[in-house]
Amino acid sequence: MDLTVNGRAQRLDVEPETPLLWVLRDELGLTGTKFGCGVAACGACTVELDGTPTRSCVLPVAAVAGKAVRTIEGRDDRVMKALQAAWLAEQVPQCGYCQSGMLMAAAGLLAAKPRPTDADIDAAMTNLCRCGTYQRVRSAIHRAAKELS
Repeated sequence: MDLTVNGRAQRLDVEPETPLLWVLRDELGLTGTKFGCGVAACGACTVELDGTPTRSCVLPVAAVAGKAVRTIEGRDDRVMKALQAAWLAEQVPQCGYCQSGMLMAAAGLLAAKPRPTDADIDAAMTNLCRCGTYQRVRSAIHRAAKELS
């Protein structure tokens, strides 16, 4: 199986039905993408697939052949830096488990809507946070959008 992950070509010997999440974590050692629920409901496993936030825990690796996969480890850009700074300023992280998926979803939102409304944020940020920091997430996204504009 040939993949492009974080801009690097990868050749892997994996079963085509293996979920992308496990290929990233177990085969490539990219552990920033987390396992949460295993049914694509929580968003802890969010990565970008051709620039679109995508849940990786139920996505067979065969479905990403020929597409660009980007994980949290591959997001070292202006948008991610603004989001990370806003996350800290708004004190978003509590336990931290969901944060990489949240940040990936937020980066995708800002790429699609550089000045999102509360409704845009609520619609795009479907990731679950057991600590309940949703209001802080919303504030952090607004802060990052302002910083980036």
